[in-house]
Amino acid sequence: MIVRPRGRADDASELLRIGLTAAALVLAFTSAGCGGERDPLAHSCGATDQKFLRTASADVTAFNELADQFRAGEVTPEEIAEEAFTAAKRVAHVEPRDPSLRQAQKYLDAMFTEYGEAVTLHAEGKTSGQRMFRAYGLANFARDVLAEAQPALQREGCDVAPLL
Repeated sequence: MIVRPRGRADDASELLRIGLTAAALVLAFTSAGCGGERDPLAHSCGATDQKFLRTASADVTAFNELADQFRAGEVTPEEIAEEAFTAAKRVAHVEPRDPSLRQAQKYLDAMFTEYGEAVTLHAEGKTSGQRMFRAYGLANFARDVLAEAQPALQREGCDVAPLL
């Protein structure tokens, strides 16, 4: 083992080494969640998560029934468009904490909005296929996010099955 005499140059380099090591440890602990923050990708099932699931499930179920009535000619385009825009607002209003539910919320909000726009265009005699295509694509994205998160959310106490 080589023993170096202590001098000013070594003290400065030693302080620099200690400082860099301390900075690296602080960064490692805070990025690993040891800084008191929850892992932003961890699933949760708190009150707002459950409220979102209740709201979204009720809106999707009611909207599917209304869409069936629309296709059967029992509901006017204005009625279904208004309900789609209202459902988008309700879904966007709830603030889930779970990252997968937040992602699904964005997709559902956009899906309802696109569907409402498609029906409005259709009622005006304009081409609505592109908007309807987007609405169904967004619904599929929401479903994929929820299906992937379902096991973890189920372990936390949240049931996403009504949205699948």
